[in-house]
Amino acid sequence: MTFKEQMTVAVGKFVSWTSKTFRLGAGATWPGEIALFFSPNILRSLGSQLSGGIILVAGTNGKTTTSLMIKTILEHEGMMVVHNKSGANLLNGIVSACIDMATGKGHIKADWGVFEVDENSLPIVLHEVSPKAIVLLNLFRDQLDRYGEVDVIAEKWEKALKYVNSDTTLILNADDPLVSFLGKKATLKAKYFGLTDTSLQAKTMEHATDSTFCLFCGARLSYRTVFFSHIGDWYCRACGEKRPRLDLPSWKSPLPGLYNLYNTLASVLTARTFGVPDDHITQALKGFAPAFGRQEEFVIDGKTVKLFLSKNPAGFNASLRTVLECKSRAILLALNDRIPDGRDVSWIWDVDFEKIPDAVTVIVTGDRVYDMAVRIKYTRTSLIVNRDSQKSGLFVEPDIKKAIQKGLDQVKNEETLYILPTYSAMLEIRKVLTGKRIL
Repeated sequence: MTFKEQMTVAVGKFVSWTSKTFRLGAGATWPGEIALFFSPNILRSLGSQLSGGIILVAGTNGKTTTSLMIKTILEHEGMMVVHNKSGANLLNGIVSACIDMATGKGHIKADWGVFEVDENSLPIVLHEVSPKAIVLLNLFRDQLDRYGEVDVIAEKWEKALKYVNSDTTLILNADDPLVSFLGKKATLKAKYFGLTDTSLQAKTMEHATDSTFCLFCGARLSYRTVFFSHIGDWYCRACGEKRPRLDLPSWKSPLPGLYNLYNTLASVLTARTFGVPDDHITQALKGFAPAFGRQEEFVIDGKTVKLFLSKNPAGFNASLRTVLECKSRAILLALNDRIPDGRDVSWIWDVDFEKIPDAVTVIVTGDRVYDMAVRIKYTRTSLIVNRDSQKSGLFVEPDIKKAIQKGLDQVKNEETLYILPTYSAMLEIRKVLTGKRIL
């Protein structure tokens, strides 16, 4: 590491200290942003110090939970791991995590780097580091105003993977056609995870289905089993392409929800790839606590509040599926349209809100509360909309704090209020519930 890079790290650590001391933030992005201004390739020097290597986790949904699971397993093996635990997954967030773990002279005392990466930023990060493994979870429509359609991201990933070192292993979701096709096209070694338990299949095809055409011949794909959205046991009648053979078809997840089963499979297959025994993995994940905002629980006056981050159609549908299986009495939906969420909220019309029974009370809040209220109104045959009436099937409350209280009023002691927020709304809700900021 050069003297300039050492000074850059020192400046970054000072920015982090200032941010935390004066409660300007958690120091999750600005230290890296300023470090990159002075030394644009600082991550190369920081990352090269990790003796075990770097594992990158990318995908529309699940990367925070999956990266945390991998970190937990490696730490159980006695490894020191640097990890962007705050969820700051752009290049500046990854650099910030490294700076936080480094000494004042830029030395990192860690064996592994496990980083979740924004799907649009993966090619940028791959230009700076040579990972030992790249975990690709899924691709769904998310922030169309920022990313475009999923095919655009898949094309960027395909191009970026052409320049990755040959000793990198791809850990891929075989059930997502877009992701598994990347393994078929890349020259890198690929391992696949997926599901074979047909009892978990969806009863009907979701409205939010993003990848239904073969990337080799362009024909429409067929499915033996659909688990959710376009995720399932797919094949092409025209050219014969099909879901790859699974290296890991099953594992008991420590968290509820079908999507968490995929997160677990990805984490376990990654750990196996680097020689962690199965019994060690099981022990490491026993009692695993989810990342903030992802099925995180709070107890307020004897009532449980449970957060399910839901930021796109596929994520919302997966959350709804889990919540409705819990026989919920009330659901709070929080819709924001800030930069982390995406300004275009038209995607809410692709969420299957029609599956919410009329008996379930819905509270809507957030910056785009009235957009969500209209969406819910169209899902119900009989609906009273009144902010004050206790007989209302839909409560419209723009103020998040009041909306949470309204939701708590709908559930009894020892029952659970389920909150499904977009990203920035989740941060606001956590601040209300804990009094602390995350970013």
